[in-house]
Amino acid sequence: MAKTKPGRKDLDSYTIKGTNKVVRTGECVLMRSPEAGKPPYVARVEKIEADHRNNVKVHVRWYYRPEESIGGRRQFHGVKELFLSDHFDVQSAHTIEGKCTVHTFKNYTKLENVGAEDYFCRFEYKAATGAFTPDRVAVYCKCEMPYNPDDLMVQCEGCKDW
Repeated sequence: MAKTKPGRKDLDSYTIKGTNKVVRTGECVLMRSPEAGKPPYVARVEKIEADHRNNVKVHVRWYYRPEESIGGRRQFHGVKELFLSDHFDVQSAHTIEGKCTVHTFKNYTKLENVGAEDYFCRFEYKAATGAFTPDRVAVYCKCEMPYNPDDLMVQCEGCKDW
């Protein structure tokens, strides 16, 4: 983690303006888009700091939606799918709208109820090159596509394939 600059202090948490929700390092947040009508951006908070005037900044690592990636949204991408990027940034804490949870793909598929603040991530994304890690995932079905948790899949009783 980067050292704090003179005149700044690291904070353990930040209370989202107008709420009683507390954000801590390592948690995921929804950040207001500067464009009206666009959904909020999703980021993981890496560090929270205040300057000598008590202006609070958050160091974040951005999640990208499939449509924001070089390859765009594909058929197998779930509606709530995000990619953890290598894009880091510093933003005013006042742009935080709320908290959210970014689950692993495995944990997301086990959720009984998916809430508005639930997302999942199965890939890391290099913003400059468009490369993904892992670069392959298991494929299923006759369509030979990766599993999309938004689509119903049925297992064949004979061959046990999905």
